[in-house]
Amino acid sequence: MSFHTTDGVRYFCFDSFPAGAVHAVFTRQGGMSPAPWHSLNVGGTVGDEQERVVANRFRSFHAMGRDPHSIFDVWQVHSAEVVIADAPHFSRPPEYKADAILTNKPEVTLFMRFADCVPILLHDPKKQVVGVVHAGWQGTVKKIVREAVRAMQAAYGSDPADVLAGIGPSIGPDHYEIGPDVIARVRESFDGDSDALLHTHEGRVHLDLWAANRLTLEQAGVGRVDLAGLCTACHPDDWYSHRAQQGQTGRFGALIALA
Repeated sequence: MSFHTTDGVRYFCFDSFPAGAVHAVFTRQGGMSPAPWHSLNVGGTVGDEQERVVANRFRSFHAMGRDPHSIFDVWQVHSAEVVIADAPHFSRPPEYKADAILTNKPEVTLFMRFADCVPILLHDPKKQVVGVVHAGWQGTVKKIVREAVRAMQAAYGSDPADVLAGIGPSIGPDHYEIGPDVIARVRESFDGDSDALLHTHEGRVHLDLWAANRLTLEQAGVGRVDLAGLCTACHPDDWYSHRAQQGQTGRFGALIALA
């Protein structure tokens, strides 16, 4: 796991992913947006000017050697819905409501946006499939990553044991306090495993999104799961954090494609 910088754009990669899977979780560095979105904001619904958001997205794609017109993204709604991407849709706004995207088309670049929720990248090097998943607490208890792995099996014949998964930077357990309603949902979804995912810190209950999604991936049979272990709330110079910045912030991007 390592950081890289291309043309001023700083991004994080999983070293376990082969060169055939072009991927990055972009930091907030290297863009053109002013505060409070400084600087590589790719979120179009947080108050930043659309022209800057588009320019930042183009910078992100160019840093990875990808054509911005190859983008396929979705309207992220904290669901368990998975979309199969067979062609780019640069010229259309995201019409799909989903929180996971898969493709086996090299001409397609999958792209999502984050600010505390968990970015999860998937790659099956044998079937040549890539995927990106957005998992906040709702997606985590709905086990969106399990649904993504099942969709890889159904659509492409993937063996989960061949799949590589990378859990990217997101809010860490020390900063993710949750209330009674969410606690109940976690216990309902994870049952006997929930005690290992819920931690009491200074009398308040916190959820470990990293451990929860790792567990779901492992239970789905995924062969290798790598964890960045980087908390967005702890590292504001690199990451946008909705909680740490009280909602006055941008969105960082995650990208994956077949070379």
